[in-house]
Amino acid sequence: MFNNKSLEISKNSDKDTSHEKGKITWKKIVLSIIFILCIVLIGFITVINNYLGKINKVDINKNDLSIKENFLETETSGLQNNEMATPQNEDIQNIALFGIDETEGTAGRSDCIMILTIDNQHNELKLSSIIRDSYVTIPTKDKKDKINHAYAFGGPKLALETLNKNFKLNLDKFITVNFSSLPRIIDSLNGITLNITDEELKYINYYIESINEINNTNSPDIVTSGEQLVDGTQALAYCRIRYTDGGDFERSQRNRIVINQLFEKYKTISITKYPSLLDKTLPMIHTNLEKSEIISIALNLNSLKNSTILQGRFPQDEDGSGRLIDGIYYYVFDETSTTKKIQNFVYEN
Repeated sequence: MFNNKSLEISKNSDKDTSHEKGKITWKKIVLSIIFILCIVLIGFITVINNYLGKINKVDINKNDLSIKENFLETETSGLQNNEMATPQNEDIQNIALFGIDETEGTAGRSDCIMILTIDNQHNELKLSSIIRDSYVTIPTKDKKDKINHAYAFGGPKLALETLNKNFKLNLDKFITVNFSSLPRIIDSLNGITLNITDEELKYINYYIESINEINNTNSPDIVTSGEQLVDGTQALAYCRIRYTDGGDFERSQRNRIVINQLFEKYKTISITKYPSLLDKTLPMIHTNLEKSEIISIALNLNSLKNSTILQGRFPQDEDGSGRLIDGIYYYVFDETSTTKKIQNFVYEN
């Protein structure tokens, strides 16, 4: 016969066994969840890697980009040593954006030059336009020329080096899109909204018809001014208008408007449409960004997607003027003042 003590030991043993079984079950559940998450993560990384592989990767040696890590060069700036250092801030990331005006390939002039600033210190997005006719020193050419010629002379490497050399920046990343690709990118988003002025309406249809002829498309003319949904061809025509009041200044403003509208449109796209969208747009991009950097930038942009894009244009009106040199039009500007203003805008010095 069992006494009470034996019965108590038996009950405690059953409890311990039940407890151990419970612990083993929970361990199995946790391990199963971790295993499933690993499989999902591996699948996600594989898919992302596949999509990012569609981007045209361009390798550039960062040591060849005239990045000034310490102080401005006294011989070109007129400043004294230590008066203004080239900014270094890990919380602020700058990427040069080039729009190449070339029907085929990527060897044309960069008629759209911008700097995208992702400012995690101040939680801001900024877009700086550089006037394409700016009269600057082209490294390796030993002469001054329009800044948009640098890309035609030496591709993205020389274009980055020219920006760094003349404005004392530390740009080492770029993204290039051929203007001929812009209609397809915008059409993949089902168009963007633009506010066409009466003055722009006078010129835009000429560019629409010209682009239609080149691309064998049939985008319709725009018949009224005002806010309206436009397709890719109409948006590219809007970007190319040059002869309104303000000339190239207004043209750079229109380029920024289109970029901003693209950003706004991307924010409204359903995640289910991303695969098709990425398939169409990524092969149109040339960049030296690594895949990990692209993912990081995408996450940064997503975290700031509710931010308004701050916009700037350089050189500013008070710092320069158009001038004919040997019969060619250039925009000649005060380099010291412009450099300070670009750095103040980008880095909020």
